[in-house]
Amino acid sequence: MRFVFRRYSALLLMFGAGCGAGLGQTSTQPSAVTAAAVPSATPSSAISHTSYNFIHVDGPYIAMTFDDGPQEKLTPKLLDLLAQHHIKATFFVIGQNAAEYPDIVARAAREGHEIGNHSWSHPNLAKMSDESVRKQLRQTDDAIKQATGKRPTVMRPPYGSISARQKHWIHDEFGYEIILWDVDPLDWKRPGPAVVTNRILKETRPGSIVLSHDIHPGTIEAMPETLNQLEAKGFKFVTVSELIAMAKPETPAPSPSHGQNSSPANRPASKGASPVASPAG
Repeated sequence: MRFVFRRYSALLLMFGAGCGAGLGQTSTQPSAVTAAAVPSATPSSAISHTSYNFIHVDGPYIAMTFDDGPQEKLTPKLLDLLAQHHIKATFFVIGQNAAEYPDIVARAAREGHEIGNHSWSHPNLAKMSDESVRKQLRQTDDAIKQATGKRPTVMRPPYGSISARQKHWIHDEFGYEIILWDVDPLDWKRPGPAVVTNRILKETRPGSIVLSHDIHPGTIEAMPETLNQLEAKGFKFVTVSELIAMAKPETPAPSPSHGQNSSPANRPASKGASPVASPAG
């Protein structure tokens, strides 16, 4: 009996230690994977979103986002095209480029586009010290403020690489919403304009955050047809912050009743596809 009691006590201790190890832990591993920005029915005081890669919205709204600019010749061409379509987009600028071409950044902001922080020199933030990350963001923040008169409220980590701990302290310190994506045409691989267009059209859905880059000629060449086709599908274009403001709680799908067809084709699409980190994100 004494032997059985000791084994039972040891099992209780092991169980308690295992539960405790799983509570209150926050992953600090760099990752481009984040939960979708789908507000929960849980009261807002009990849940806090610091990052987004998709927004559940009530309507055909999407956000086109362009990284790594401004580029001296390509970004103005893109701005001309967006103006022709009366489309507002979000530009996540590299601080060094913003400092070199402040007039382009100023023009984008003046024409109603949102300007976001994409770091000063495009490093992998998840592999850097807090102070180094802080310097990257501050320098870019200052360059955007110098060009536009306003500080950014959104940021995108290069490559989509950022740890959970970094998300929280950056959000708390800078007030940034951290923006990832759910549509990636891999345009940094330069697959050709038609491929870029087809990938965007295939993957985009209401609430999508579409990633692309205004530093690649093929991407700019792809945009006229891409925008035409997206408009033909009925999509409406807003900035990332506008999309976040439209977020709606997602109603859980009812469980299929007895005899109801529950094949994959009749199931609701998965919300919150995780973005794939790209070398030029």
